[in-house]
Amino acid sequence: MRHWSEKMGPGFGMSRPNPNMNMPGVTPHTKTPHGPSPISPQTAADAFIHYSFNVPFASDLEGPIIEDIVHATPDACERWTHPESAPDGVPVHELPVHAQNVLNLRKLCKDITNGPLPIEAHVICSEPKRVKGEIVNVCLSGSPELVHKSRETILNDIPLALRCSVVDIDGELVLDQAGTALKTFVIEHLDEVSEFCGVDIFLLGPKFNTIASGINGNGEAGQDQRWRVAIYGDMESAEHAKTRVLVFIDRLLRRSVDAMLLELSLHTVICGRSRKNIKHIESTTNTAIYFPPPFSQVYRYCHPGAKRRNPEEIFITGETPQDIALAKQKIHELVQRTRLFMKDCMVSPAKIDSILLGRLDKVRKIMETNGTFVLFPQLGAQRNLVRIQGVEGLHVERTIRDIMGLTGQFYSASWWIQAPHGGRMPSPQETRSMLPDICANSDADLTLDKLTFSITGSDDAVKDALAVISEIPFVARSQYQIRVKIELANEHKEFVSGKKNGKINKIMGQSSVQIIFDGFNEYNFNIDVCSSQYEAMKTGLSLVEQEMPASISFHVPDQYHKRIIGIGGQHIQRIMKKHSVFVKFSNAMDRGGIGRDEDDIKVDNVICRTPARNAGALELVKAEILDMVDRVDSEFTNQTVNVNRLYHRQLIARMGQLDELEKKWNCKIMFPSTEQASDDVVVSGPEWQVPHCVDEFLGMVPDNHELVLASSPELLKFLESDEFVKELVPKLKAQYVVELQTKQDPAELTEDGKPTVTLMWSFTRNNAGGVRDAMDFLIQRLLPAGAEVNIVKGAIPRPKSDSFEESLRYFDSKLLQHAPAPVAGTDSPTKSAFNEDVSRERSNIFDKLRKPGSMTSISAFLDRRKNSSQSPATSFFKNGSSNVSKSSLISIESTRSFNANRDPWNDSGVNLPDDDSGTWSRPFSNGNGSIHLNQSGHHGDTTPKHNMRISTDSGRPSTSNSTNSGFPGPIGTPR
Repeated sequence: MRHWSEKMGPGFGMSRPNPNMNMPGVTPHTKTPHGPSPISPQTAADAFIHYSFNVPFASDLEGPIIEDIVHATPDACERWTHPESAPDGVPVHELPVHAQNVLNLRKLCKDITNGPLPIEAHVICSEPKRVKGEIVNVCLSGSPELVHKSRETILNDIPLALRCSVVDIDGELVLDQAGTALKTFVIEHLDEVSEFCGVDIFLLGPKFNTIASGINGNGEAGQDQRWRVAIYGDMESAEHAKTRVLVFIDRLLRRSVDAMLLELSLHTVICGRSRKNIKHIESTTNTAIYFPPPFSQVYRYCHPGAKRRNPEEIFITGETPQDIALAKQKIHELVQRTRLFMKDCMVSPAKIDSILLGRLDKVRKIMETNGTFVLFPQLGAQRNLVRIQGVEGLHVERTIRDIMGLTGQFYSASWWIQAPHGGRMPSPQETRSMLPDICANSDADLTLDKLTFSITGSDDAVKDALAVISEIPFVARSQYQIRVKIELANEHKEFVSGKKNGKINKIMGQSSVQIIFDGFNEYNFNIDVCSSQYEAMKTGLSLVEQEMPASISFHVPDQYHKRIIGIGGQHIQRIMKKHSVFVKFSNAMDRGGIGRDEDDIKVDNVICRTPARNAGALELVKAEILDMVDRVDSEFTNQTVNVNRLYHRQLIARMGQLDELEKKWNCKIMFPSTEQASDDVVVSGPEWQVPHCVDEFLGMVPDNHELVLASSPELLKFLESDEFVKELVPKLKAQYVVELQTKQDPAELTEDGKPTVTLMWSFTRNNAGGVRDAMDFLIQRLLPAGAEVNIVKGAIPRPKSDSFEESLRYFDSKLLQHAPAPVAGTDSPTKSAFNEDVSRERSNIFDKLRKPGSMTSISAFLDRRKNSSQSPATSFFKNGSSNVSKSSLISIESTRSFNANRDPWNDSGVNLPDDDSGTWSRPFSNGNGSIHLNQSGHHGDTTPKHNMRISTDSGRPSTSNSTNSGFPGPIGTPR
């Protein structure tokens, strides 16, 4: 193992040497704390601070719907459902599990206060107007060292960020052979996993939606027949239990199970970029490999009586022990070939905690994209060293830049009271009431050290906290100094300052603030905005934010770059001057892509950057550039396809066909990680090629649908005739690409107990839209033969296709579809047609099925669900016929274009409010309305605009080569 050479690091000309690299963060005024941790070592015996922070309990997490519960582990229902005596409209945060967490926190803080150390801890609960739900705040008072140690203890001794993980499971694995009861050993195993991992587990029944909701909507009918295992717990415990449930399902499928040990820091490295190495091993060995979560060492919390997962243990399941042994061998060979590069970087401890509490999903995405591992210190440890390791220096550098971009999403600020009005400061009791109120209304962390407020948090949180502090009477009447610190990539220093600091000088003149550029580390620098008046600081900070870079990036094949740039750069210069936007092209050599994998070829290689005040012009520039690109190489988009996760294994085993498919359509097919257990497969590529690739991909996925008809002599005679067998069935296959088989199931009866005939329609997913047409064609042939068509279940009524159809229902025309009358109380044109079928299906299948415990029967459970509120569900099938443009197109979403749900700031580091009524007014408009707004949201590609403190992202994206933009910029001095 060797360290990454310093010579390969980026040398930014505008940065200056920082002699204090080992400090969390250095500011010109050493008497002020940087964030919650003091910069100067104020650890004297007389030092006394108040520290207030919100505890992220996730108290808005709801329990399962009572009607859905078939089985629950011991005491799970009592914790995650309201008691029967509770009135309607009880808020979610009053669930027993959330109330118990608050009680445990109060007890912990009481023990800290009554302990031998001189420190006090108080818990304050409130319900501010800015959020729905309860905010739990802890205020600590004592010496800085004891305060930080107590905060670390609190954050690691309570369950943070509760979540619900859901695993789908086929009903036949849960029910016994007779279909009358749940398998005892399945229930026992779920109870054991619950106790072993310290989580609550619910077995939820299927949704029982039909194929029609899938064809008429966006659902997945076949998948809705699956049962669900819902796992509730903290992040690590829920992941541990989810993996054990997935391994148990593999055992039920008669697969062998084994485990191996491998150092945690090597897991994401050997998986490769986008997990391609491990997917290749799974494909060649027909195994499933389950890795532990990469951040298990960050949190120390473990539920009492539970056991943590070994962070180095990897589970492997396969058809035979030989397959597992081969997979182990390949992993071992991969480790032997791996040569690691490591590099350390410095990040403020407060920002490390903010990333750990709110940005781990983005960090995980960065790690998977670059095939690197990021080692963070433990939560609350007040350490500032982050270590990154990978197999290539280029990917290590990209990871560091992306992590540094995340740190730029958080601000820090200080408010010095220089001369208190009247000479009186608030008492300790008043302080313990004031600080939690500021935290609850801003979501920032606050420290009060004598006469100094220190604030850390996301950009919006810090600005909201400053606004609240400015309204405190004793603060407003005093003389004070405010300093807000913004972290930005070194390469943007000249962009923000302007030529000869012209932009900054103009802002200082307009707003009466002082702006200082302070070097922070090798990658980022700090912008300090200082003022002695709150309104002046607010105006100056807003103007600085407007000068920060807003950017978008996208992919244009290298062969078009010369055409777009023009002779001597005339064409691109004209576009840049027209819109006041800087455009930079990156070729394969700049990206380090010569001789590399094809993954590097399709990354974003064009970046458009402009000051945030001009962000509306970015989309116009992008449109002009893409107009010069051929349609076949148009903008790259992502499209998500839902395929049963267990069928992924069969698709991955056909990796050769998938490779040919990717080369044919210039697309990339990406499967989710095995431990993620997701049904979503992402197809990315040129906008006009992705639909064709998706169509062929779905052609590899088989499916079926059952249509049950009431039996009659005429119907049986027709189904046995030569006309049906030799003429009709081949015609259905040729014309609608659907195969038809018939069978009689003695257990399937009509309501009056008469026999039925089942028509089994088999097809591939890309031809799902032809099933309804094939049924109509068959029924039209049955009627002339004298066979009465009485559908018991499986009907697919046509949707209401025209708003004028009701007014034309008196005209008998084949051109007009006859829509059913709307159902009272619902807008669904199909719900009434299916309620009877679903009810009959449920009663027939589960009449005699009884649930262990207090629930009388599963049929009663299903009846309750039928009568409860339902929403149209999802299905395997999409609208359309058998051709490529109609049968399988799922909504195409451009993940690299400007999305509507994200502010047009991308890399600006600015998060605008949704309207002008907020504390920080919008400094400019978003444009003239010509920007195409696409309601798509994909994780990892962009940083979306968020509502106040609802999202885990502040909306401040990375400042350079982030995963948000995908632009991998060259190493070295920018050109």
